[in-house]
Amino acid sequence: MAKSETFVIVGAGLAGAKGAEALREQGFDGRIVLLGAERRRPYQRPPLSKGYLMGTEDFEVAHVHRPNWYAEHDVELRTRTEVTDLDRAAHRLALADGSALDYDKLLLTTGARPRTLPVPGAGTALHLRTGLDSERLRATLAQVRRLVVVGAGWLGLEIAAAARTNGVRVSVVDIAELPMQPALGREVGEVFARLHESNGVDFHLATGVEEITADGGRATGVRLSGGLRLAADAVVVAVGVEPETGLAERAGLRVDDGIVVDSALRTEDPDVVAAGDVANAFHPVLGRWLRVEHWATARDQPATAAATMLGGAGRYAELPYAFTDQYDLGMEYLGHAEPGDYDQVLFRGDVDRQEFIAFWLDNGRVLAGMNVNTPDVGHQIGTLISSGAMVDTARLADPDVRLDEFIAR
Repeated sequence: MAKSETFVIVGAGLAGAKGAEALREQGFDGRIVLLGAERRRPYQRPPLSKGYLMGTEDFEVAHVHRPNWYAEHDVELRTRTEVTDLDRAAHRLALADGSALDYDKLLLTTGARPRTLPVPGAGTALHLRTGLDSERLRATLAQVRRLVVVGAGWLGLEIAAAARTNGVRVSVVDIAELPMQPALGREVGEVFARLHESNGVDFHLATGVEEITADGGRATGVRLSGGLRLAADAVVVAVGVEPETGLAERAGLRVDDGIVVDSALRTEDPDVVAAGDVANAFHPVLGRWLRVEHWATARDQPATAAATMLGGAGRYAELPYAFTDQYDLGMEYLGHAEPGDYDQVLFRGDVDRQEFIAFWLDNGRVLAGMNVNTPDVGHQIGTLISSGAMVDTARLADPDVRLDEFIAR
C-alpha cells in the first residue's frame, strides 16, 4: 500500500475516531483525514445521558482521545466541516466551503439524527443527541420543576432518571403499553415501569402526543391524543433516531434503514465502507442485516472497517450490546431478540430485588440476555447465544445452577 494514499472518514464521532485509531494500529501510514460537522473533537454519547447530564462528570470524560492524540498520530481532524456530495467515480468529496477532497478509501460514520414529532409546537421541544443538546438539557434540569419526556425507550428513561435524581417532577409519555416494550417486550417492560414508578415517575402510556403547547417559543406541556393536557416547564422528545444516509443516497449507494454493508462492512463500492449507527450490516452469527445504535457497535465495528480498507478479509461478528444505568439499576443487554423472534422470556434470580438475568428464548435456544445488577456474566451469556444450543429452561431459571454448566466444553 502506497504511503501517498489518502483515507477519508466522514463523521467525527466515536466510530470515526475509532476508525482513525484502527487504521494506525493496523499499520496504515498514509494520509488520514477525519471530517466532522460539530465544533468539538470526537466524543462518545453515553455520558451525555448519564454522568454528564446528572452533573457527576465533566464533559472531558466523553472525549474519545486526548486533545493531542490526532496530531501525534498524524490524523487531520477537521471539525465544523460538512460534506455535501460524494462522487464515487472520481473518488472525490465536495465540502460545504466549496473545496473538494480526493480519497482512495472512504469510511462513512455519519451516525444518526433524532426523530422529531410531526405535531404543532414540535420546535419548542428539547432533544438529546449532541454535546450541545446535553449542555442545554443539563442546564434545564437545574432550573425546572416539571418535565415531560416523550418516549419511554433507552434514552427517554435515562433522561427521566436523571431528572428525578435532580428532584424534577417527571411525566413520561409513550404510544406503547409499557416502557421499553418495543425493545425488550412486555415482561421486562413491566420491570422498568415498576422501577420508575417507585422513583416517582408518572407514566402516560398507550397514548400519543397531539401537540406540544408553547408560550413565547418555550414549551409549556403537551396535549395527549385523548385530550389530557400535561403542564411542564420543559418537554424532551426521545422517540428514536434516523440514520444519516443523505450523502450515501445522493452517491447511489444502497440504503435500507441505513447504509447496507456486508459482514466486512463493505458497501457495493469496494472503496467505501460504513460503520456505527449508520451501518445496516449483515451479521454472520445472527444471519440477518442489523443496524445497531448502541455505543459498543460504534466502538468496535471500525476495527473491521479499517481491516477491510486495508485489503483484509475480516468480518464483524460481535453480538449487539447495550447498557444503561438508571437510579440504582445497572443493566447490560447482549444479543438480539425482536418481537416475534422469541416464544419465552425467562427470569433467573430475584426480580423484586432487581438482581436477576432475563433470557429471551426461541424453542429453548437463547437469543438474548440481560443481566441486572448481576455483574461478570456477559461472557457466559454471549457463549450461550453464539452456541445456538438448546438449554433445559428449568435449570436455566435456577440460580443455583452455574451458567458455565450450559456451555459446551
